[in-house]
Amino acid sequence: MKETTTAQGPCVDHLVVFAADLAGGVNWCQRTLGITPTAGGEHPLMGTHNRIFNISSPGHPRAYLEIIAINSVATSALPAGARRWFDMDDATLQQQVAQHGPQLIHWVASVPEVAAGHAALTALSIERGATITASRPTPNGLLQWQITVREDGLRLMDGCLPTLIQWGATHPCDNLPASGVQLQQITLQHPQAATLSAACEAIGVASHVAITAGDAPRLTAQLTTPRGPVTLSSSIPRKAAA
Repeated sequence: MKETTTAQGPCVDHLVVFAADLAGGVNWCQRTLGITPTAGGEHPLMGTHNRIFNISSPGHPRAYLEIIAINSVATSALPAGARRWFDMDDATLQQQVAQHGPQLIHWVASVPEVAAGHAALTALSIERGATITASRPTPNGLLQWQITVREDGLRLMDGCLPTLIQWGATHPCDNLPASGVQLQQITLQHPQAATLSAACEAIGVASHVAITAGDAPRLTAQLTTPRGPVTLSSSIPRKAAA
């Protein structure tokens, strides 16, 4: 019998890479990681679509990477004034991605009970946003989940504090074959490292990530790939001075 999400403890669920368009995201994946993602679909609620692939490893046994983009031909079902998840409507972030290419921007943590995780963050005066129910169709049936999304669409702590997700009976990795890419480590660097650490501890994922203090916020993911070790970072690469 397939194990359901609710039987799992808090863990790293997936990495979020924002692309200006999905075709460009797939090309980036081929160049950077050496694989071509084929699974994925549309999010009617948000007007976005994605490609995903399995990055599970012994340290992160049920994790995947999501390449996500705004679906220019779809109409979002969001209420008036609400914004898409993961800061995807932020003009500055859109400009960075348009100029520099697809970028790691966020990560999502799977929790057994999203209400409990939300309450734990609220107790720390962190407003993670409302919990909404979302879904998307797949060849294997409807994927359903509950996820925390602020009305303003903001990631928190510059993307280092995870969005919370609680899956229904099926998790994407249940139907994703091994890709040849594996997640080895997530590192969260932030000026408010103590606050970030307390929040990750409260939702039960502190032991799954490394948290360090630093002047510049940075989310880093270390992966093994068919092209060898690859590090993805939320920082924008800077050209060396002439």
